[in-house]
Amino acid sequence: MKYIHSGIVTLFMLTAYVLTAFAATAVEQPADCIQCGMNRTTFSHSRTLLEYQDGKKNGTCSINCAIVDLKKNNGKRLKSLKIADFNTKKLIDATTATWVIGGDIDGVMTPVPKWAFAHKNGAQGFVKEHGGWQAPYKEVSQAVSEELEMREKNKGQGHQGHQHKH
Repeated sequence: MKYIHSGIVTLFMLTAYVLTAFAATAVEQPADCIQCGMNRTTFSHSRTLLEYQDGKKNGTCSINCAIVDLKKNNGKRLKSLKIADFNTKKLIDATTATWVIGGDIDGVMTPVPKWAFAHKNGAQGFVKEHGGWQAPYKEVSQAVSEELEMREKNKGQGHQGHQHKH
């Protein structure tokens, strides 16, 4: 009986721990990227939240999908663009964040990674450990726009530019 009781207590504690861990990592709605459908909790380190003046909020998995959303909603006034801090996963203002372009960690929805940091020292630490370079938001949004133009230009031409591993 003693073993059954301790087993139940252990199971209860483990369940509570797992539920707490999942609750802590859940992100604001929507759960999935409005542009590509990827789960935003899975990509909580790169997710964005766009809020338009009309009150509509669109969530995306990455800055790339956020720029797609902005282009699709051309003419709508943007109230705010928030992006996750790479380290803390907390949403911060994308336009004032310290950005890193490049590095050895695969990007989300992009061949060239782009990560946001609330503080310059977070970006500096990332560059030191993973490579890349610091950039302002304007350079990041320009780089995304250029990638999207190239993608559109190459549409229908097969999968040039990368190889599939079989």
